[in-house]
Amino acid sequence: MKNVAAASLLFAAGVAADRTFTVVNNCDYTIWSYFTGAGTSAPTYPTGWEAAAGTSVTFSVPEDWNSGRIWGRRDCDFSASSDPSTSCADGGCNGGLECAKTGGRPPATVAEFTLGADGTDNYDVSLVDGFNLPMSVTNNVNCAVADCPVDLNANCPTEIKGPYDSSGNAVGCKSACEANLDGDQSNSPNCCSGSYNTPATCPSSGVKDYSYFKSNCPNSYAYAYDESSGTALWTCASNLGADYTITFCPSSSTTTKRGVHMLDRSFNVTGRV
Repeated sequence: MKNVAAASLLFAAGVAADRTFTVVNNCDYTIWSYFTGAGTSAPTYPTGWEAAAGTSVTFSVPEDWNSGRIWGRRDCDFSASSDPSTSCADGGCNGGLECAKTGGRPPATVAEFTLGADGTDNYDVSLVDGFNLPMSVTNNVNCAVADCPVDLNANCPTEIKGPYDSSGNAVGCKSACEANLDGDQSNSPNCCSGSYNTPATCPSSGVKDYSYFKSNCPNSYAYAYDESSGTALWTCASNLGADYTITFCPSSSTTTKRGVHMLDRSFNVTGRV
């Protein structure tokens, strides 16, 4: 694997970061990666970059990095669009290549992190905003793998399929919320919003196409209250000092190992409705 921009970064305060993150593009096509998060200090590495097939980027984040989100964008052209959020077929954001600290435009597969919360790292692969790229989150200390390692686009149910590239191929699979299947995103069981905004009033059985996402990617966060599945939110003891690798289009060899997971229902997963 060619490392195009490995770096051991220092932070503004002059203190070395505590954790190393590596983002790998194992797809056979270019994607555009982005990350955002908060902590006692901020990485100096650019938050958005073009990732050619077979390349990786390594950077450091503070030990208390929280609200961390990493995702990939497809079919981007930042030279022509007057609206940066629509510069990519999916996952685009205001700011173009380097987003203005905003989330990506759904559908987008997202890796989420909060490190060091009460002695625990919390992480997941989220399909709450739909799916655009296969993804895995692995680590170097034998904690659990979070992943959605298969491509959900080709067989995505018609009602939520898309957007499409210039050749007419699906490059995304929307969530039922994003597709607005019930016509009212403000009070929707698909969005877990309004009168459906609690785990009790928004069970997975009421979310259209939940089973498509969860059956294909059982170790992912498939809807807003998916903690009850036991295979959505993953944890690792912070004192292990785990370094994490986020791989787009992971091979089967990166997703066969499963660590022991524990649920932390107090974790505030970013991007939830």
